[in-house]
Amino acid sequence: MVGCEVQSGSQSHEEASTGSQAVPNQEVCRMRVLNKKKAARSPKSTVTLRSVAEHIGLTASTVSAVLNNSSASRSVPERTKNRILAAARDLNYRPNFLARSLRVRRTYTIGAILAEIGDAYASAVISGMERYLREQNFFFLTVAHRNDQKLLATYSTMLLERGVEGFVTVGTLLTEQPPLPTVAVAGHRRIEGVTNIVLDHRRAASLALKHLLDLGHEKIAFMKGSTARADSDVRWNAICEVAAELGIGMRPELIAQLEGADPTPNLGYPFAQQLLARKLPFTALFAFNDISAIGSIRAFLEAGLRVPDDVSVVGFDDIQNSAYISPPLTTVRQPMQRMGEMAARTLLDRIEERTKYVAEIVIEPELVVRRSTARPRS
Repeated sequence: MVGCEVQSGSQSHEEASTGSQAVPNQEVCRMRVLNKKKAARSPKSTVTLRSVAEHIGLTASTVSAVLNNSSASRSVPERTKNRILAAARDLNYRPNFLARSLRVRRTYTIGAILAEIGDAYASAVISGMERYLREQNFFFLTVAHRNDQKLLATYSTMLLERGVEGFVTVGTLLTEQPPLPTVAVAGHRRIEGVTNIVLDHRRAASLALKHLLDLGHEKIAFMKGSTARADSDVRWNAICEVAAELGIGMRPELIAQLEGADPTPNLGYPFAQQLLARKLPFTALFAFNDISAIGSIRAFLEAGLRVPDDVSVVGFDDIQNSAYISPPLTTVRQPMQRMGEMAARTLLDRIEERTKYVAEIVIEPELVVRRSTARPRS
C-alpha cells in the first residue's frame, strides 16, 4: 500500500506470543486508504441560505425574503436584492424544498387528474397549466385514470397522501365533492367546491352549423361523443337545440354514436365507415372532435370520396395536428392552453385565498375555417 510502513522488527511481547505479523498496522493502513477514497467521493458541502447570508453579511431572514420573493422583500432596496441574487448565483445556491415545505407546512404542489395522458386535448390544457405553475414556482403531479372510477379514487387518495394542495381535472367525470380546492376543465357537473371551466357549446354548435348552412349543406351527418367523455352530453344537447332552431333535420341514420376513449384517429374511423355503409347520402359531417374528424377523413378517402369535394368535414377543438392534415381541418377552436393557464391561476388564487369561489367560468369558442369544407356539388 502506498504511503504505509509495516513495522516488522518491533513486535511487543503480546504480539510475539500470538504469532501476529504486524496485522494491526496493516489494518490501520488499509482503513486510512479507504477513508481517503470516501473523502474523494464525498460531495461538496451544501450551500445553505444561512451561508449565503454570512457570505454577504446580511441576516438570513432578509436573504430568505428576497430568494423566496415574499411580501417582506418589498422593503429591501433594489441594490441589496441584486447583491443577494448575485451571491446565490455565485455560490450555486439551491433552495431546500423539503425544509421550506416543513417550515411553512406547504408542498407547493397540485395534482393534475386526466382521463388519458396521450389525449391531444388534455396535453394542450396541461401545457398551459404547466407554464403558469412554473412561473409561480409550483409543481404538479399527473395521473391518468382511463375512465376507471376505482382507479380515479385510488389516484386521488395517492395525491392527497403526497400532500397536494388542490386538483385540476381535465375531461374527468366527478361524482362527489373533492376534499381540496378543485378546478375542472370540461367539467359540466355542478359540484360544491368545484370551479368548472367550460366552453359555450351552444355558441360552438351555432358557429359550425351556420357555416355548413351558409355553404349550402342540408344533408349533414353527426358524430355523438362517447359516454366516457365528460362533455359529450352537453355538446350533443347543444347541437340538437341549435339544429332545431336552424331547421336542420337530424336523421337517426346519419348519427354515429362513438364508443370508447381512444385518443387516436381510430376513434372516428370505424364509425365513419358505418355511416357510409348505411347508404344514406350526406354532404357534410360534423364530428365530435378533431381526432374523430381526422379518422373520418381517412375512411372517406379510402371509400373513394374526396374531402371537401364530395364530403365536407368539421371538427371540434383545434388540436395541433388539425392545421397540418390533408386537407387542413375546419374546426371549432377551444383555447385549450389558455384554459389550462386559467385553471392553474384559478386554483392557486383559491389556495392562496386571493379570490372567492366561482362555480363556473365560460369560455367563448372560435370557428377556424380551413380547406376541409366547401360548397356541396350540385
